Amino acid sequence: MLAVCVGLMSDPKLLVLDEPSLGLAPIVIGEIGRTLRRLREEKLTVLLVEQNAKLTCSVADRIYILGAGAVAAP
Repeated sequence: MLAVCVGLMSDPKLLVLDEPSLGLAPIVIGEIGRTLRRLREEKLTVLLVEQNAKLTCSVADRIYILGAGAVAAP
């Protein structure tokens, strides 16, 4: 959460997150999901790289699945 806050301090147009849920407790992952949904409501563009499909599906407008360095499914 601290990393997300630091990234938001400069009022970015694009926020890039790489595995923000990695190694975190489920309750913290839920809070990250709520934060990402709030950012989406505020019209902030977020590029999320994440293996947690449940989190990703709950916050994303578009999902691209990558495999071997290429888009496997849009």
